[in-house]
Amino acid sequence: MSRINVVERESATQEQSELFDAIVGQLGMLPNFLKVFANSPSALKAFLGLHSIANEGSLDTATKERIALALAEQNACEYCVSAHTAIGSKAGLSGAEIEANRAGSSHDAKAAVAVKFAKSLAENNGEVTTSEILEARKAGYSESDIVEIITHVGMNVLTNILGKASRVEIDFPKVSLQKAS
Repeated sequence: MSRINVVERESATQEQSELFDAIVGQLGMLPNFLKVFANSPSALKAFLGLHSIANEGSLDTATKERIALALAEQNACEYCVSAHTAIGSKAGLSGAEIEANRAGSSHDAKAAVAVKFAKSLAENNGEVTTSEILEARKAGYSESDIVEIITHVGMNVLTNILGKASRVEIDFPKVSLQKAS
């Protein structure tokens, strides 16, 4: 049971209902973690806005999901591991790739650099080395891509924290963490 209220449609305000309708229109479902965000329509709108803008960027969907999987595992968020395993599979990631991503790598050499960089950003609160930035550039990531990786780290850390703090019920096929939290 969630430790933070999960706003259900039946009890939603008009503003929350309108946000829910927009989410279902885009995703085809209303994930529980967004129902937790809905306790503050302002916070939900901010997250949805950042998510929308970040999805318009130059990073491909598979790389975004690889980053999400790596951080969800690193931050021990079972909700996010479960959600991004499902989303990553739909984005074309194989089971072996998902496992590699959760372990902090990728079978794709370029994507492995992005995943490693993202993990370092999260682990070190942004205090990455110049050599890590140079490695990302050498792998073919532009300045725009590097900023987008940083943005996705921030978004994923936010959702990992929300998932863990709320202990929201997992509404995706449940995937256990690789390591005990």
